[in-house]
Amino acid sequence: MTPKKYTKKTAKKVHKNRRKNYFFRRKVILAVLILALIGTGFYLKQSVSYYYALYFNKFRHKKLHNNEVEAARIQKILTANLDKTYGFDVSHYQNREDIKWDSLSIGNKTIPLEFVVMRATMGNRNADKHFDEFWMKAQKHNLIRGAYHFYRADEDPVIQANNFLANVKLESGDLPPILDIEKIPKRKTNKKLIEDLKVWCKIVEETYGEKPIIYTYYHYYKDFLKGEFDDYPLWLANYNDVPSPTPNDHWDFWQFTESGIVHGINTKVDLDIYNGSTWSLKRLTLD
Repeated sequence: MTPKKYTKKTAKKVHKNRRKNYFFRRKVILAVLILALIGTGFYLKQSVSYYYALYFNKFRHKKLHNNEVEAARIQKILTANLDKTYGFDVSHYQNREDIKWDSLSIGNKTIPLEFVVMRATMGNRNADKHFDEFWMKAQKHNLIRGAYHFYRADEDPVIQANNFLANVKLESGDLPPILDIEKIPKRKTNKKLIEDLKVWCKIVEETYGEKPIIYTYYHYYKDFLKGEFDDYPLWLANYNDVPSPTPNDHWDFWQFTESGIVHGINTKVDLDIYNGSTWSLKRLTLD
């Protein structure tokens, strides 16, 4: 076959088209790389800012210590639950200036805290004075948020539920509402207390479409609540030297100490374990 001959003009045009296509392909590849870099930056933004704050952002830490027994117990729990998700809870008992929200970690800075639960309301009419600010700070720093109502056993469940709903506006990505019950009623029977707690839960559940999380101490749950709220998420406080907050029952959250020492907080706080991975915790949050 006779080779195809090009005129000088045609050859110049072919060369120009090839050069144009070459630079076009380079621009496409460069654009893809830039988009990938930007996407990676957004994906790693939280981690980068966390580690920057952890190692470079100045924060004067107080030297907080636990006794040897408590320190050893906490370390044993951390070691046995490295596959789980950690968080903390706060209220007006913590000073606002004591918390550096962008660098919170435990276990000698090896375990980041990924959720925070904060007291929102108490009883019929009271609200926590730091709630609004803490709520906003938690969202700003990409922490999974939870809000709880401290239930006063002798007060009205309907008024208490409305107090919580008036002060808390949960959003997509927040934990379901949380009911904190710790006290024995003085003017009601235990049976009446259970009925009232269910009224509070029903009102709040109808608002958010999710069953509230029940928080209480292990022995309180065992003695008063067990069998009454079995289909509700359970958050148990147990500060004893035990491998889990309850020996037999399922649990979702464990408040394992009220003397937690956190890098980024200049006071001791309650520390919590979620019984699962971060992705599992996110599936528990509101849609």
